[in-house]
Amino acid sequence: MARNPAEDIPVQPIECHPFEPFLPPKARLLMLGTFPPSEKRWCMKFYYPNFINDMWRILGICFYGDKSRFIVPGEKRFNLDSIIPFLEEKGIALFDTATRIRRTKNNASDKDLEVVEPTDLDALLRQLPECRAVVTAGQLATDIFCTHYAITAPKVGEYTAFSFEGRDIRLYRMPSSSRAYPMATERKAEYYDIVFKYLNL
Repeated sequence: MARNPAEDIPVQPIECHPFEPFLPPKARLLMLGTFPPSEKRWCMKFYYPNFINDMWRILGICFYGDKSRFIVPGEKRFNLDSIIPFLEEKGIALFDTATRIRRTKNNASDKDLEVVEPTDLDALLRQLPECRAVVTAGQLATDIFCTHYAITAPKVGEYTAFSFEGRDIRLYRMPSSSRAYPMATERKAEYYDIVFKYLNL
């Protein structure tokens, strides 16, 4: 009997999100990615832990004009001791749009993620009563968020306004901080700065 080649492909395990939502009580901005990379790619136990991901370089440029602001000098890791107080001071919350996933090709690419359980986005926003803007970094995160709230996905650098339990919120679609997204880090920072200026962070 002929063998189905698909039967030879091992099914990847379901992964649960490794981090708790980071939700400063006075946060006015919620930044949402899709899901962290596998632990072998981490340089710290926090969001955007891959050293070749540029999110912390983007924020360094936007707030301090210094791409290396959150990098430990001489090391290939980010400085979590400076990142946490910065986020708390600025009122920036972090989580992702998926809480359980399966990596269909055992990599970190969004296009190869199967979302098993999306995040309870309503619960997140209820824990952030002062949140006035949400950033989605990447297409899959944007799609998940827009599908949940039945809103039109904005173009990169733009926003879609929506109402949540009587609160007016803007969803900003930002370029992915992954190096796979074909845009210079400094140019990405220009986009992210749009929402930071809107909120006067």
